[in-house]
Amino acid sequence: MDRPELSLQQLHAFVVLSEELHFGRAAERLGIAQPPLSQQIRRLEAKVGHPLFTRGPGAVTLSAAGHQLLPAARRALDEIAVGLDTARRTGSGEAGRIRIGFSASLALTVLPGLLRAYRDRFPQVEMEIREMTTAPQATALHEHVIDVGLLREPPDEPGLATETILSEEFIAVLPAAHLLAAQRVVPIEALADEPFVLLPRSAGPMFYDRILDLCRSAGFEPRLGQQAVEWQTVCALVEAGLGVSLAPASIRRIRLNGVAYRRIEPNSSRTTVAVAWRGDDQNPVVTRFLEAARGEP
Repeated sequence: MDRPELSLQQLHAFVVLSEELHFGRAAERLGIAQPPLSQQIRRLEAKVGHPLFTRGPGAVTLSAAGHQLLPAARRALDEIAVGLDTARRTGSGEAGRIRIGFSASLALTVLPGLLRAYRDRFPQVEMEIREMTTAPQATALHEHVIDVGLLREPPDEPGLATETILSEEFIAVLPAAHLLAAQRVVPIEALADEPFVLLPRSAGPMFYDRILDLCRSAGFEPRLGQQAVEWQTVCALVEAGLGVSLAPASIRRIRLNGVAYRRIEPNSSRTTVAVAWRGDDQNPVVTRFLEAARGEP
């Protein structure tokens, strides 16, 4: 069946007249004169091919054809209203869908509060959350798999824009029974003979290199031991006595009885957390997410 070319004004006029059953009152409600209302009804009746109203002295009633058209006309107007509202909210970033990548350690810091603040402001935006390390997030952004990324030590890549939202100090992660765990502050050079448990460099090259630079600035090349892609696993391996680690301070929130977290010295280097997005992305939901990440009202 071909779609008829109907004017929304005609459908609206028809529905209002069917409710008022009086041309004068319907015209007043529509904010138009009575002759234009009559013209709109006649044009709609011409497209239907039958009268929609029975006109009598001082009375207007719906015809059989009018009774049949009325429910469909109301549904059409309701759906248009819903569609317009959804389009407006989508255009302003208040509705739609956003795909967010995040590094696991951020679940211990900014992620819960940021997602909660964004959800409170834009409850009708569907969020799709994907856990992934820094390097895969950059790839996922380029390939349009995610819309924004929350990552540590963002790479400087063409096409991607980044903005720092947090910086953290580094801490030492030690077995609780380790001699250095008795100290409140651990000199980095004291870790020179220890095997290190680290995330693989492929997970986040800049973060990995930051840890190596910390060790090198203390005069030694770290002895690499076990690797793990999750901080929970890194801490578990440290607890098992397989080595030590240097980690963001937020890792303290991983509570393991056999692990001690200690400040380090020198403590001049920090690790940054950033939000990343495609620099040319004009999606309004991305703009609104960035505002939430910045703490803008």
